Amino acid sequence: MSFAFLGAGIGTADPTSTPYPGYSGDPNLITPGVAGFIAIFLVAVATVFLLVDMTRRVRRSRYREEVRVKLDAEQAEADAAAEAAARKRNRRQ
Repeated sequence: MSFAFLGAGIGTADPTSTPYPGYSGDPNLITPGVAGFIAIFLVAVATVFLLVDMTRRVRRSRYREEVRVKLDAEQAEADAAAEAAARKRNRRQ
């Protein structure tokens, strides 16, 4: 099977581009205008508020987990100290 026919059209196309024809209609029909700007601006503001809120919530949950781990470690220390004290009392008796 020969693929020579695929390269036959390469280089034969006209290298000059065709300019876009001038538009003579109302430019407000093809641009978003003020309403489009306001809509995109509101979407951008909402996105910023959502990102700030998400960051705050993630940070809060991370701090809660750090506190939970610290409290668990302190509880484990207290339990170990109480168990050691109980064993020490049992040996004296």
